[in-house]
Amino acid sequence: MKKFLTAAIAATLAVSSMGVASAAEAQSRGNYEQRQDRRDDRQDDRRDNRNDRREDRRDDRRDDRNDRREWRQDNRDDRREFRQDQRAYGRWQQSQRRYNAGRYQAPRGYQQRDWSYGQRMPSYYRSNQYVVSNYGQYGLRAPPRGYHYVRSGNDVVLAAIAGGLITAVIAGLFN
Repeated sequence: MKKFLTAAIAATLAVSSMGVASAAEAQSRGNYEQRQDRRDDRQDDRRDNRNDRREDRRDDRRDDRNDRREWRQDNRDDRREFRQDQRAYGRWQQSQRRYNAGRYQAPRGYQQRDWSYGQRMPSYYRSNQYVVSNYGQYGLRAPPRGYHYVRSGNDVVLAAIAGGLITAVIAGLFN
């Protein structure tokens, strides 16, 4: 009887443990499937979000690119206007005011003449006697690098230091 009782208890325990195991297994399978479904949903959401973000980034990049192009175009226009202003220093200007700067004497062998844009001044005019170094006193802007003002009669000429190429003429600056 003891053997029978022991066998019955062992069988009961085995059957109940199998039942518990199968219940646990069923429960874990259900959780696993639910977890898997949730994980799939999350991955789908992530993919959708990634795609949305990617598309947003692409759109932003395109917008930025257009903005940069517009900015570059604006800058280019500004530089162009600045260059035109620089060139428009006035190839020929009539002085608004007249200054006394002493008597003028032309270089030996030359006589007073009217200069114009694009001509070249002879090297004699590049001596300190004819260069106007105190341009601020006469209401002139600072000459660009590589240029200087040269007096020729009652006029002042903006000429290149190296070659003497005339860039601008300001007529009637001196009495």
